[in-house]
Amino acid sequence: MDQILLKAQTLIEALPYIQKFNNKKVVVKYGGSAMLDENLQSNVIKDVALLKLVGMRPIIVHGGGKEITKWLNLLGHESRFVEGLRVTDEQTMEVAEMVLGKVNKNLVQRVEKLGVKAVGISGKDGATLKVERRTVNGQDIGFVGNIKEVNVDLINTLIENDFVPVIAPIGLDDDYQNYNINADDAACAVATAIGAEKLVFLTDIEGVYADPKDKDSLISVLTLEKADELLDSGYIGGGMLPKLKNCIDAVRNGVSRVHILDGRMEHCLLLEFFTNRGIGTAIIDKESIFDNEKVN
Repeated sequence: MDQILLKAQTLIEALPYIQKFNNKKVVVKYGGSAMLDENLQSNVIKDVALLKLVGMRPIIVHGGGKEITKWLNLLGHESRFVEGLRVTDEQTMEVAEMVLGKVNKNLVQRVEKLGVKAVGISGKDGATLKVERRTVNGQDIGFVGNIKEVNVDLINTLIENDFVPVIAPIGLDDDYQNYNINADDAACAVATAIGAEKLVFLTDIEGVYADPKDKDSLISVLTLEKADELLDSGYIGGGMLPKLKNCIDAVRNGVSRVHILDGRMEHCLLLEFFTNRGIGTAIIDKESIFDNEKVN
């Protein structure tokens, strides 16, 4: 009986969050280890399906970098990176589009298997992601795109017809050349353009730390003001630096909440969306603070 009551209490705890986010658009950036582990992959898709079935409007933007690297290695093609961005020549671009297409349709299949309608697209479809060639400190890194425009028509059409859009980060420039896009950048651009209530990054870390060397310094709620201070502190580096900058930009451009979660934790999306405490780190503006939240 105690276990039954506990389950009932969990559902009651979730009720105000289900009400608050009903009919709201939420973007899930799916990548990292959660894409490689079969059990984690299954749980992430179950979480997204549940978000849809309780009335939210989820959109998945996925990466596939580790899978791309694996296939390039099999072809004897070395992967090179400049400041975290894959140097993308013609062969790499061809492999990236092939792999991301395979990942995309696999995710669609998993969502559909749970009785939820899904459609997989890339940024090429409906000219959804228009890009320009990206350089790093003046260095040409090949067919890597910087998003300059998001056309939301196709995404909104899918949502309005009860589908979960699953988006691969491939875009087109003005000459209709294919470009590989950083999946974090794509997720932020999509979330901003559609006016998402939430943007969630599934990563391989627990969240943002005030001091990366101190595992007890995990920050639960981070306002824009505190996030800027953290960037200026010099403590944030590596792959977290561009991710945190993306989060800040998304909130400044109208996304109500951006979350950085550990995708290695089972059902991390449900824990963040439907529990009082939540997990990971939420980046918000001051007006979005919930009554039960303590700002770090």
